[in-house]
This record gives sequence, C-alpha cells and structure tokens, in this order.
Amino acid sequence: MPDEPTDGRDAAAWSPLNSEGWYAARNATTALRDVLVRAGLEKDFPYLRADLNAFGHGLVELGRVSPDTAERLAELLRLALASGFGGDRDDDGRASTIADEHKGRA
Repeated sequence: MPDEPTDGRDAAAWSPLNSEGWYAARNATTALRDVLVRAGLEKDFPYLRADLNAFGHGLVELGRVSPDTAERLAELLRLALASGFGGDRDDDGRASTIADEHKGRA
C-alpha cells in the first residue's frame, strides 16, 4: 500500500522500552516500592507495578489493599503532611519526590 512504511517496521514493532512514559512509571514504582519496604508494607501491596496505557502514558498500578493497609497508609500520609512534607517546591511549583532520586537509574 502506498501509505505503508517502507523501513520494515509497523506499529506492532513498538516497544515500551522506547517510551519515556514507561521509564517514568518504572522509576516512580521503584521509589514507591522502596518506601513501602521501609514502612514494612511491602507485602500489603501485592499488585504494585509499572504499566503503560494504550497511549503510551506511564501509570503506577497500586491495586487493591485491605482496609487495615489503607488506614496505615492514610496515617503515614497524615504524619508526612504534619511534618511539613510537600512544603518544599521547585521553581515549577512541583514538590520534590523520592522518584526524582531514581530518574538517573534508567
């Protein structure tokens, strides 16, 4: 067909490894995993994974958790907010995150 690519590649040859979205999702998932391990919650998030949607946007799948896990996570977030987390913003108004530490590990 005249509109077909001639380099032998088509959309089916696309790889998530060539996507910024994949690396952003993977790095954020790794950062979250590390914090969950430090908080003793690694077994409470069995569905945690990096993913990509059909548009190539990176997503972090947290999955289902028990009510006890949700309560513990809520308490950790309350403690973080009470201690001033989120007050340190960069020039773009974005809060610095642990995921920023992992960006160079691609």
